[in-house]
Amino acid sequence: MPDLCTRRAAAAVVAAAVAALVLVLPSGAGAAAAPPPPAPGPAGAAHPGSPGVIGTGPGDCGPGGEWPWDCVADCESSGRWAVNTGNGFYGGLQFWQPTWEEHGGLAYAARADLATRDQQIRIAEELLAVQGWEAWPVCAKRYGLAGRMHVVRAGDTLEGIAHRRRILGGWRPLYEANRPLIGPDPARLTPGTLLTLPPPKPTPAGPALSKPTPSGPAPPKPTPAGSAPSKPTPSGPALSKPAPAAPAGKPSPAGAAVPKPARAPGS
Repeated sequence: MPDLCTRRAAAAVVAAAVAALVLVLPSGAGAAAAPPPPAPGPAGAAHPGSPGVIGTGPGDCGPGGEWPWDCVADCESSGRWAVNTGNGFYGGLQFWQPTWEEHGGLAYAARADLATRDQQIRIAEELLAVQGWEAWPVCAKRYGLAGRMHVVRAGDTLEGIAHRRRILGGWRPLYEANRPLIGPDPARLTPGTLLTLPPPKPTPAGPALSKPTPSGPAPPKPTPAGSAPSKPTPSGPALSKPAPAAPAGKPSPAGAAVPKPARAPGS
């Protein structure tokens, strides 16, 4: 009997140990190890070179970072919005000075690094609508951003955006490109929405220059070589040739005797 009791006690100890292991080990222990977390980048971002579909961002752009501009700034300048390293590019989004001026930056500050974060983003949104994400080629590729985009403002309409951004075909191609974001009603736009911009209209060529009209009188037509020159026209009225005077009769000499009449015969 002692052996039986010993065996029963040992079995109870083993059962208790197995139960403890079940409680300690997580479910699925022994299965393949979980894959590593994805590399930083916005969830649902498009692959490089895509038309510009973007996600909402996983919050990997620094503390309180907002997609997409804080991510681009993190890539461009390590998120330092007031940086000026002396390389000719300024601020969190590394604006080249002529670009800052061309897109209205001087309304806020003399250089991008002297403007606030929000002011830099405002100019960047204007640049985005003109040049697209290709204005930041390296960082756009990192986050899978491509193409031109427009940030909806209060009061925007698709027709107005299409006119301002010179969309080929007007507002309908703009709506079709953004239907999933806008929804079934093209008149309902949410401020802050990033709309993908279809290709712009081709830039019209400059007006043709007309041939200048001479201001002075036209020069005289040249006379062909070998031809007789024309007679000059007299400037005054022509004088008529005087008619010759009638011949006067031979005058009688003064004091001449008057001839006597002939006497009739027989007188």
